[in-house]
Amino acid sequence: SYLAVFHNFPLVAALLGFAIAQSIKFFLTRYKEKRWDPKRLIGSGGMPSSHSATVTALSVAIGFQEGFGSALFATSTIFASVVMYDASGVRLHAGKQAAVLNQIVCELPAEHPLAETRPLRELLGHTPTQVVAGAVLGCMIGIAGQIIIAVTSVV
Repeated sequence: SYLAVFHNFPLVAALLGFAIAQSIKFFLTRYKEKRWDPKRLIGSGGMPSSHSATVTALSVAIGFQEGFGSALFATSTIFASVVMYDASGVRLHAGKQAAVLNQIVCELPAEHPLAETRPLRELLGHTPTQVVAGAVLGCMIGIAGQIIIAVTSVV
């Protein structure tokens, strides 16, 4: 049945990791900037890294379900490592380059063909702190999910 997807612990943990991380970003933006920004619910970048929370929750849940010595856990851990490296490396630097390019375009004379170019998105990647925060959140979600499973299966 299609409801079986809700019993897929790794999938549910990963989706919760994403949803909770994005919600934290949304409320942190409200707290820091005193404004609601719905884009923070789906946008990339910021504290904590939802990419890190998602792949870490997935990997921890797989570890609990399949065993931390399984090939599937090893695969998901490598996948998580690549995603987190990319978030704090390539995507972070792409965002910094976008900021520089946007500044250059702003300084172009009005008659220049690129003067009316739409600005590039600058908030793409994450600082190492944001990546670690997302990973910690993902671990906490995976562990909490396992505790809930253990408690409900005993009852």
